[in-house]
Amino acid sequence: MNKSKNTYQVIGVMSGTSLDGIDLAHIQFDIIEDKWSYQIFESETIPYSNDWVQTLKNAIYFNVEQLQQLNMEYTQHVALIISSFIKKHNLVHINAVCSHGHTILHQPQNKFTLQIGNLPLLGELLKHTVVCDFRVQDVLLGGQGAPLVPIGDRILFSEYDYCLNLGGFSNVSFEQNGQRLAFDISPVNTVLNFYANQLGFAYDDEGKMASTGKLNTNLLNQLNSLDFYQKSFPKSLGFEFVKDIILPLIEKTNLSTTDKMHTFIEHIAQQTAKALPNPKGKMLVTGGGAYNTYLIDRMHHYLPSLILEIPEAKTIEFKEALIFGLLGVLRLRNEVNVLGSVTGAPYDHCSGIIYN
Repeated sequence: MNKSKNTYQVIGVMSGTSLDGIDLAHIQFDIIEDKWSYQIFESETIPYSNDWVQTLKNAIYFNVEQLQQLNMEYTQHVALIISSFIKKHNLVHINAVCSHGHTILHQPQNKFTLQIGNLPLLGELLKHTVVCDFRVQDVLLGGQGAPLVPIGDRILFSEYDYCLNLGGFSNVSFEQNGQRLAFDISPVNTVLNFYANQLGFAYDDEGKMASTGKLNTNLLNQLNSLDFYQKSFPKSLGFEFVKDIILPLIEKTNLSTTDKMHTFIEHIAQQTAKALPNPKGKMLVTGGGAYNTYLIDRMHHYLPSLILEIPEAKTIEFKEALIFGLLGVLRLRNEVNVLGSVTGAPYDHCSGIIYN
């Protein structure tokens, strides 16, 4: 695409590990003298049906044939949702649909990652330019394939010392010695929602249920001493970590569900504080966990010299869709959209597949 072009209208599409649904955001990007700005217009999250939630949770156990079938069905599902969004909001001048897909398997150590919903069929069904599958190239280069959001943090949110996302997992990005660094910190909503579900809720509203629990220091110490937290970055987490390590450890205890949630929030807050090299200045907090008042309070407790800034709702809820929109635009411009300093790849590169 012509680099002299300085305005882009895109749809950013994201489905996260917390299985809240598919996020869609109609975004305008403007670039003037190398300075990017954005506006989020129409945006919505289309929740998954119970059947889709169960299928996506269980897909980690599928064989190759089942995964191929799921990929086809999911691509059709996503295409229908995006088409409905375009039609509903009467969007006519769209330069591209920039879609992350949904992560089923993430095994960078085996040079493998699978985000379903990124088949050529998506472009055929939408009849729009599609940019997708942003992670695979990085993993093949020897990177972690994650996190990919930090380049967007650098370009769009440079006024913050840290950008923290509290989604299914938490991740942070920041500049150090002229390099952008970023890594996953800990599970967040993948675990908290699991226990909220046991109490009959989709999630713990403002952390109210967790706040009524009691701290179990034995469990907290066991969580804090897990191998992942001792590793240096780059490092990333997948649902396998929750399924194979975190939940079995918590389930070995005979604590009440609220005690488990309470203790896990303390764990998240402590690991977040531990992850920041110089916790001063301002930190942008986004993702569903930004609404968990109790979690934010516990972070304040461990980060007294840091201002935790929670932006307006659209940026909280659609930041990942926003940044995958930006990654798509950068791919169309053949500009770097993945930072090797973040993923561990040997160099920065331009990633993503384009379907015209």
